[in-house]
Amino acid sequence: MSSKVWVVPVRHGEDREMVGQKALRLFQAAGLHELVGQDELVAVKMHFGERKNTGYIKPEHITPILEVIKGRKGKPFLTDTNTLYRGQRQNSVDHLNQAYEHGFGPERVGVPVIIADGLLSKNYSEVSVAGKHFRQVRIANDILHSDVLLTFSHVTGHIATGFGAAIKNLGMGGASRGGKQMQHSDVKPKVSAQKCKACGLCLQWCPVEAIEIVDGAARIDEEKCYGCGECTATCRFGAIDINWKGNLVALQEKMAEYAWGVVKDKLGKVGFMNFLIHVTKECDCMGKAQPPVVGDVGILAARDPVAIDQASIDLLTQVAGKNLFQELWPKIDCQVQLDHAAALGLGSREYELVWCE
Repeated sequence: MSSKVWVVPVRHGEDREMVGQKALRLFQAAGLHELVGQDELVAVKMHFGERKNTGYIKPEHITPILEVIKGRKGKPFLTDTNTLYRGQRQNSVDHLNQAYEHGFGPERVGVPVIIADGLLSKNYSEVSVAGKHFRQVRIANDILHSDVLLTFSHVTGHIATGFGAAIKNLGMGGASRGGKQMQHSDVKPKVSAQKCKACGLCLQWCPVEAIEIVDGAARIDEEKCYGCGECTATCRFGAIDINWKGNLVALQEKMAEYAWGVVKDKLGKVGFMNFLIHVTKECDCMGKAQPPVVGDVGILAARDPVAIDQASIDLLTQVAGKNLFQELWPKIDCQVQLDHAAALGLGSREYELVWCE
C-alpha cells in the first residue's frame, strides 16, 4: 500500500521566513498538526548542526510550526541526542551551547531544548525489537516518553550510510551513545594506554565487569566484553577507540532497527518533514561549511519515514539527472536502509506525491 508524501517547492535564495511559512503550510496540508492533542508532550527531533556547519535546518524554518503546536495546547520541545564522536555535541552542556549558538535558544524559538539522552548519555531505556541484528535497542528516554514525535530532517549524503534523512534521524539520532556504538561497530572497543588516565569511570559503567586497571591503564577482557559501547560513551579522554568502518550494510540495517525501536510504540503519533534544501555531500555533523551538490527542491511531509526518504531520493535524482547519492558515495548502496526498514514494517517504499503550492 502506498503512502502519501506532501511536497512544497522551495527555490534557491528564498529568505528563511518565507521558507518557514511554506513549511507551515505543508505541515498543515499533510495533517501533521492533527497529531497534537492538548497537554501532549511533543518531541521535535532535529539536528542543531555541528560548529561551523551551515546546512542545518534554521530556526526560522520551524518557528511557525512550533507556534501552531502551542496553539493546539501541545507542549513542544526541540531535542537531539549526544554524539558518539568527540565534537561540540558529545555531552548535554556542550550540545545545548551549540544549539543556542545556532539560534535555537528558547528566547528565539519559544520552546525549550532538551538533550534526550541526558548529560552523559545514560538516560535511555532498552526497547524490544524483532530485528536481524538486535533484540534490544537503547532509545533516549525523552524521545521515547514523549506523546508525539515529529522528526525534522535535513537531507544530506553520508560517509557511512550514503544518504541521511528520516530513517537516520530516527535510528542514529534517537539512540544513546552506546546504541550508536553498537550500530557503527562490529568489533569490540580497544583502549589506548597512552591516552588513558586510569580514572576508572569505564569500570563503573561496564555492565559485565569486563574492564580492569592494569599497569596504569584500563584493559578490556575480550572474553567478557560484548561490545555494548558504554565504555566508549563514558570515556572523557578519547582513550577507548571507535571503529567507524565495520560492515556498512549491517550499519544501515542496524540503523533501521533502531528507527523501528523509536516509533514502534508511537504508531499514529509520528510525523516527518524532510528539507531538501542546501543538500550536501556529508552530514551536518561535519564541522565545516559545505557547498550544495544539487539545486534546492523543497520540503516534504509524511507520516511514513520510508516513503518520505524514498521520495526524497527520487526527487533529488530527478533534479540532478543522475543517481546523486550513488555518485557521491559509489561504494555504498543507500537503498539498504529503506529495504530493511520496509521489511521491518516501518513503512512503504511506494508513495503518492501531493504537491502544495
